[in-house]
Amino acid sequence: MTTLPISVTHDAGHSRFTAIVDGVPCVLDYQLQDGIMSIVHTGVPPEVGGRGIAAELTRHALETARAQGWRVRPLCSYAAVYMRRHPEYNDLLA
Repeated sequence: MTTLPISVTHDAGHSRFTAIVDGVPCVLDYQLQDGIMSIVHTGVPPEVGGRGIAAELTRHALETARAQGWRVRPLCSYAAVYMRRHPEYNDLLA
């Protein structure tokens, strides 16, 4: 298990947030239209699962949305559950 903080990068050109953990890419994909970020996929391969990586990707995406003034539509089931568990992001819901 990794003990280092998870570093997330945002590739706005490809609408993707990425974290590389133990050499394994983990991603959150979104679509942006009319100021609404639709989170469509969160993917963490099983070999690095259970470390909070999806949560960190989602948190980073939501914080980016807030900073940009975007609303969020959590189409990905993980992102929807994350937002339900973290009501501090309710103001972002589209």
